[in-house]
Amino acid sequence: MKNMFTGTYTAIVTPFIKDQIDAPALERLIKAQIRGGVDGIVPVGTTGESPTLSYEEHIRVIELAVKFAAGRVKVLAGTGANSTSEAIYLTKAAEQLGADGSLQVAPYYNKPTQEGLFQHFREIARATKLPIILYSIPGRCGVEIGVDTVKRLAKDRTNVIGIKEAGGNADRVSQLRASLGKEFTILSGDDSLTLPFMAVGAQGVISVASNVVPREVASMVRAFAAGKTTAALKLHAKLYPLFKDLFIETNPVPVKAALAMLGQIEEEYRLPLVPMAAKNRSVLESTLKRCEVLK
Repeated sequence: MKNMFTGTYTAIVTPFIKDQIDAPALERLIKAQIRGGVDGIVPVGTTGESPTLSYEEHIRVIELAVKFAAGRVKVLAGTGANSTSEAIYLTKAAEQLGADGSLQVAPYYNKPTQEGLFQHFREIARATKLPIILYSIPGRCGVEIGVDTVKRLAKDRTNVIGIKEAGGNADRVSQLRASLGKEFTILSGDDSLTLPFMAVGAQGVISVASNVVPREVASMVRAFAAGKTTAALKLHAKLYPLFKDLFIETNPVPVKAALAMLGQIEEEYRLPLVPMAAKNRSVLESTLKRCEVLK
């Protein structure tokens, strides 16, 4: 079970059409990811607009992702919540649908203590046989999953096998690697920090940018993992403006706008997310052209 989620995982968007899940568009997106050579997809995470999906929609997106992936890439389903019972419900559903693993974000808004985080994740891990990747993103959740808490969880529950690290701190990656050993999976949660994090022990990325450039991100990660640092750094330099401008406004607004510019989805969001400001849209379009993504 260890190190089964290394490489490039795309935090796939949830396309909508007339406020409904656009299943044909999702299928096209997933097939493009497979052709691009990614190792897996992550449906219904932050990029998949999970906060505005109903339970039924959340489970439906996971079901569709498993169906469209058809075993060709792994499906790491986003099933975290700020309610432990909700997270357990969604995780059990993902397991029944055939997901390969569960991504568990730290509870947001209610800001539990480290003991509360430990008990939250332990109860979820007890309720499923799925391997679990923790997700620490203090900028959104207001709380960081402490290194000691991660270590406790990995020791207590064998299916807690990794973490998506989105705190922007390479030193913490070093701390996690030193504390948890080489078999514990660490994935970057920020495209622009993928190579710095891999340099100190991370084994890949859960990527937003790979929605748009799957082949390039997957190639960058594989090159660095294989010791081809010059090739990896060249790709990083080429893609860096895109990595940054896909966060010029709140994710996933820019990445959905980019995919719409490329004709892959309808540009549709759910409130409180709204379309990009005209100035930012112009910046993103220019960046897509400069990175040779948009003609």
